[in-house]
Amino acid sequence: MLEKKDKALTVGNNEMELVDFRISKIENGEIYEGVYGVNVSKVREIIRIPEVTELPGVPSYIEGIFDLRGVVIPVVNLAKWMNLETPESVVKTSRVIIAEFNNVLIGFVVHDARRIRRISWADIEPASFNVSGDSSDANKITGMTRIENEQVLLILDLESVVQDLGLYTPSTDMTDNDTKKFAGTALLLDDSSTARKIISDGLKHMGFRVVTATDGEDGLSKLNDLHSSYGDNLQKELRIIVSDIEMPLMDGFTFAANVKADGRYKDIPIVFSSSISDHFSENRGREAGGEAYLVKFDASTFYKEVTRVLESHEEKGA
Repeated sequence: MLEKKDKALTVGNNEMELVDFRISKIENGEIYEGVYGVNVSKVREIIRIPEVTELPGVPSYIEGIFDLRGVVIPVVNLAKWMNLETPESVVKTSRVIIAEFNNVLIGFVVHDARRIRRISWADIEPASFNVSGDSSDANKITGMTRIENEQVLLILDLESVVQDLGLYTPSTDMTDNDTKKFAGTALLLDDSSTARKIISDGLKHMGFRVVTATDGEDGLSKLNDLHSSYGDNLQKELRIIVSDIEMPLMDGFTFAANVKADGRYKDIPIVFSSSISDHFSENRGREAGGEAYLVKFDASTFYKEVTRVLESHEEKGA
């Protein structure tokens, strides 16, 4: 079982906790160990390989399904998905990381789960390359950071893997009749180009002009640019900020804490949109000044919550 999250991980410190896990491969007769990480907030527990029920007609990297205390969970073998030749010695000691995001539980087979690392987002560099040529053209590494012995830890985008496998599909359907229209600008922060497109389309559907940023530092820069353009009228023009949480350089919580500490921006409502679906992160979102916390992305819920937040601000300003 995974140890309980450390409550000392407070809002605004721009830190995250990662589960350090390993995937080994054989290349040119040598064994190499890759170091990967996933946000501890997405990890429900880590278990030994369970007895799984195989499914007919699925790719070889889907091991099957198993029952975890009444919940049926699909199991994805990451080494097979990455098309790696695996040493037999590590197969026997493999573990399954039970991850939860977008309110979906998935098991991922890894060769070892070492420890929990606390790392500053400022030390995480954006990455733009694939871990597997066979999996998808989309980026599957969201960031990288250096650890001891000159090793590089790669943060694997497990949500993107799950979407590619068809185990989770964002709900984006909404008709014009169901959506109230707004004027003005929305600022959107997300390091995922796929998520930026989905959420940006939703905001445009609501009538907003959308300004995008790829991380918290970029978001503050875009916010300052908007202030330079609109001056004291900024809070009338910039109606809402929608922010991801996990972003290199500066996370969404730290970004929000900076916004709320600045008198020029503190009254602009912030909505968090994240794949992290645990209550600890939701509480941290409220502490950072967020007025809604959405597990991305369901169009109907997104429109309703954004509308609720905006109408609440309109009533306050009336």
